[in-house]
Amino acid sequence: MLSRRLLAGLVACSLTAAAQSPPKPEPSKPTEDGIPVTNELVVARCAACHKKDDKGNLTRISWMRSTPEGWQQVIKRMVRLQGVTATPEEARQIVRYLSTYHGLAPEEARPALYEVERRMIDETVPDEVLKQACVICHSVGRAASWRRTRDEWQLLINMHVGYFPVVEFQGFRRFPPRAGDPPPPPGTDTRDPADKAVDFLAKTWPLHTPEWAAWRAGMRAPKLAGRWLVTGKQHGQGDFHGEMVVEPAGSADEFTTRVTLRFPRDGKTVQGSGRSIVYTGYAWRGRLESASKGTSPVDPPAARQVMIVSRDQSQMDGRWFWGAYDEFGMDVTLRRASANPVLFAVDRPALRAGSTGQLVRLYGDNLPAGQRAEDFDLGAGVALRRLVSQSATESVVEVDVAADAVPGRRDAALRGATITSAYAVYDKIDYLKVTPEAAMARLGGNSHPKGYQQFEAFAHHRGIDGKPNTPDDVNLGPVDVTWSMEEFFAVYGDDDKDFVGALSPSGLFTPAPEGPNPKRKFGRNNYGDVWIVAAHKTGPEVSRDGKPLTGKAHLVVTVPLYVRWDQPEVSK
Repeated sequence: MLSRRLLAGLVACSLTAAAQSPPKPEPSKPTEDGIPVTNELVVARCAACHKKDDKGNLTRISWMRSTPEGWQQVIKRMVRLQGVTATPEEARQIVRYLSTYHGLAPEEARPALYEVERRMIDETVPDEVLKQACVICHSVGRAASWRRTRDEWQLLINMHVGYFPVVEFQGFRRFPPRAGDPPPPPGTDTRDPADKAVDFLAKTWPLHTPEWAAWRAGMRAPKLAGRWLVTGKQHGQGDFHGEMVVEPAGSADEFTTRVTLRFPRDGKTVQGSGRSIVYTGYAWRGRLESASKGTSPVDPPAARQVMIVSRDQSQMDGRWFWGAYDEFGMDVTLRRASANPVLFAVDRPALRAGSTGQLVRLYGDNLPAGQRAEDFDLGAGVALRRLVSQSATESVVEVDVAADAVPGRRDAALRGATITSAYAVYDKIDYLKVTPEAAMARLGGNSHPKGYQQFEAFAHHRGIDGKPNTPDDVNLGPVDVTWSMEEFFAVYGDDDKDFVGALSPSGLFTPAPEGPNPKRKFGRNNYGDVWIVAAHKTGPEVSRDGKPLTGKAHLVVTVPLYVRWDQPEVSK
């Protein structure tokens, strides 16, 4: 129940607003030019509610731009709440048109790409007022994925009040001053957070921008057919490389794909095929079905692909992800294959100074025939003994590392092909870092899906300055560790580590089932906080003080996501 003081404050806010609000004026004419809607299907499905003017503009729609996911959410809301009827194919065509002609330029989309890539990150909130008015419910990335006029940002605020009235006292409005309160200092902006937010949003993310004008003028059809070289990393599984073959499929912006990925760490191969659409000339959105269904959650049965295609259409980068909460993913970079030799991976993340007879595999494409040992350069202090084997896709060399080799990252080169910062040279492992350092998992398995969390331990060298956790530290790559959980003591008698879930030898955390647990105090759910601890499997390499190396991460295990706000059932 609301406290009397809070209830009185709400009533006072409502009465004050009612007393100060003038009679509702007639809708004013837009203060900025809109973007005309020329697609007949969009007009047919939307013009019943969105009035069309003599310039071809549709109210609301012509004064906003967004990503494909943003427009998809709008259509879902129109179907569910406004009674719009459209077949799945019609909905897809509407999203395609609006994303292309009322979309974002690549420079506008990239800063908020984590939102559609479903990355779990610590956001940087660009303005304090957004914390009060927007971030109490959703990410900044949600707002940054839109461009609107000032009038439209204000209408968005109004829509929130209509659909979610609680936001009025949660973040949009301030309570009026109490009798006897001192006046604010001169010059203080006493407007409500929602009014300040409109100013920030309209200035930071306006409808008309130089980036969009330039992209619309130069946008061209995506011509992406061919073979693409893929490199990337999957958390907990290591680096991978492979290829994606892209072929046209129907319209100019649709493609089919065939993918083969190889993981040097354990020799695993992943194959699959898929289909994709490229919106706005650069926004790759695809789905990849795995050919071999893995038994572990970390194996992708099907992955969603979100990437940005470079303006010259020679590269792509982004994230492929899966899982009930999109918690698993691959960071990928693609480049067009050509007749030129390319190096893109080394199987050793680090080599120790003073080590001899080390075998190093270099992976690439179109590697030259007739290679010789002197064709390779692995950096200062690393000498090649001999070339062990060679092919068009892989070369194996044997190297010695000088005892006095300077710690740091090295490039790897084979004639004209080079990988920058390919691997590291070190003398000691100074500390371990567990990633992610702060993580979240969700209970599930009974009525709701589980939300897993993959951990990984990386060795680090202190760098030239000899101080840990400074910019010159060198990441030496993942290392073998023994995983365990420790109690994160938040209250007296904490027992979370016995109930939240289990940690596998590979660092994969599997949460416990959701629901009341009679074995716990007060029969509460299996949620809780724990430390995830990685202990280095001590061998010839130990810390500077000779002690075993350990690293920690904080894990919060919480309840399932009981409410989905994106109406997933509408898209089925």
